[in-house]
Amino acid sequence: MASATSSTLIFMALNGCSIWDCCKALQPANSTLSVNSKHDLGKSSKWRRCCSSVVNGAKSSFEYSDRVQVQITELDDGFHKDVNLLLKSLTANDFFSRDGTKLCVAYKGLAGAYTEEAALKAYPKCETVPCDDFETSLQAVESGLADKAVLPIESSEAGSIHHNYDLLLHHKLHIVGEVQLLINHCLLGLTGATKENLKFVLSHPQALVQCEMMLTDLAVTNIGVDDTAAAAKAVALDGRRDIGAIASSRAAKLYGLHILAEGIQDDDNISRCLILARDPILPEPNGSYKTSIVFGLQEGPGVILKALEVFGMRNINLSKIERRPVKHYPIRLRDDSKYEIVKYFDNLFFIDFEASMTNPNAQHALESLQEYTTFIRVLGCYPVDKTDISC
Repeated sequence: MASATSSTLIFMALNGCSIWDCCKALQPANSTLSVNSKHDLGKSSKWRRCCSSVVNGAKSSFEYSDRVQVQITELDDGFHKDVNLLLKSLTANDFFSRDGTKLCVAYKGLAGAYTEEAALKAYPKCETVPCDDFETSLQAVESGLADKAVLPIESSEAGSIHHNYDLLLHHKLHIVGEVQLLINHCLLGLTGATKENLKFVLSHPQALVQCEMMLTDLAVTNIGVDDTAAAAKAVALDGRRDIGAIASSRAAKLYGLHILAEGIQDDDNISRCLILARDPILPEPNGSYKTSIVFGLQEGPGVILKALEVFGMRNINLSKIERRPVKHYPIRLRDDSKYEIVKYFDNLFFIDFEASMTNPNAQHALESLQEYTTFIRVLGCYPVDKTDISC
């Protein structure tokens, strides 16, 4: 079977093309932006937040409900009730501002969420666009309502976020950056509140688990909500001093809360987020870059080893190997057309390797990898985040 040429592989990487069955002729990707969304974003009731789920089977004693339920309808700075109120997005030509000036970056959650913090770390002067969920944030980029999106992909505490790996397959976006974010949980409350007098603590379920030791010592009732910033806003709106929230220090500032305790997580936690855009970046051959790919393998003895050896024999380090067993589970994929297709795989492999896509060794490795695969897609090539995240 003839391998694609190096120049064709570069074109494939920079345009998000896929190699179907290792024999489909590679065609230039359609440069016309197309969106195949299940929902009409302009008519959606998204961009609102409801904090209503209870974890651990606990019930609160609030006079208005046995749950904490706060429907967020007010408009804050940076919070949009309807996507039609969003600023008109910029073109790819405006992506080059290193501090993010004029960029619109979509994220899941309310203002003060950790995903927004990741967006501001990557682009300090960007316009952040809150979304109801990760799917909506990616749709916002595809439709042109935002320029980029932040997608958490793994954390040192909880590991890989499998749902978000699947979203990379469902959408025709490119990874153009990564952000390593140190998560520093804070216990927040109203003016005059003390942690000893708290009866209820609201936060995202993962944050509640990550702060279990302190919450156990306080003997409070834990209440799960959609995100940490929503918890902070719910406490601010409720007005009771026996209710606290676990969120970021930025959320405390935004919603006028006091930090009752800081760094309350049981263990240090670093979250890795990806930056996604409609267009890929053109990497330098020898810079400090990562390339992320996903592929399915042919059947046969030793195929996994042979596939990984194409990198090792060229002295290319693999910084991430994620195997997703998906046998009998249909996977929605985007190929180099505007349409979704459904394929079946026994396993899918997500790999990050430390090399630029324009590096000859990386090109040759991907050429050799085709011999063992039934499907390859280059998800993106992007600069490594080298910022100091020491705890």
